[in-house]
Formats: sequence, structure tokens, C-alpha cells
Amino acid sequence: MADPHIDVRYVANLARIDLSNDEVARFTTQLEDVMGYIKKLGEVDVEGIEPCTHPMIKSNRVRKDEPAPSLPAGDFLQNTPDQANDQLRVPKVVDA
Repeated sequence: MADPHIDVRYVANLARIDLSNDEVARFTTQLEDVMGYIKKLGEVDVEGIEPCTHPMIKSNRVRKDEPAPSLPAGDFLQNTPDQANDQLRVPKVVDA
């Protein structure tokens, strides 16, 4: 695997991020470290180990839905800052 060079200043420019020279140097070092770890992982002997698509056993650990009584509309509306015609009023969010 060839050692890829990542131009931190170029990537920062694409992301419209302004970096100081110190930040560029620090991030370059950090990225080189990360790429080194990835290279080490690529060198691990995995002969005879069956690949898996997910390291954990997939199971649904969510409880089943159970219907429960809801808060009565009158009680709900008593807690709202603005209401009209038995409905909650909210500020306009879309201009027509």
C-alpha cells in the first residue's frame, strides 16, 4: 500500500475552513498517524478468520409498543402559550 499524502490545506479550503499554519501542521501529523494505524491494520494476518458484516449480534432490543391513555386535549391546551379553536398555535415557519 502506497503512503497517500493528504493535503490538509487543500481539504480545509474545500470545506471552507480557515486554518493557521500551526493547525495545518498539527492536523497533518494527526492524519499521518491515523494513516499509519490503517496501514498496520492492513498488515494483520486474517487467514482463516471468517469475515463478518456486523461485529455484534443483531437483535431488536426495543420493547413492544403498548397503547396508553393520552393527555386530554383540554389539559394539554392549558399548558400552551397560544391556542385557537381548541388547537395549539405556533409561529409561522414557511413564507408563502
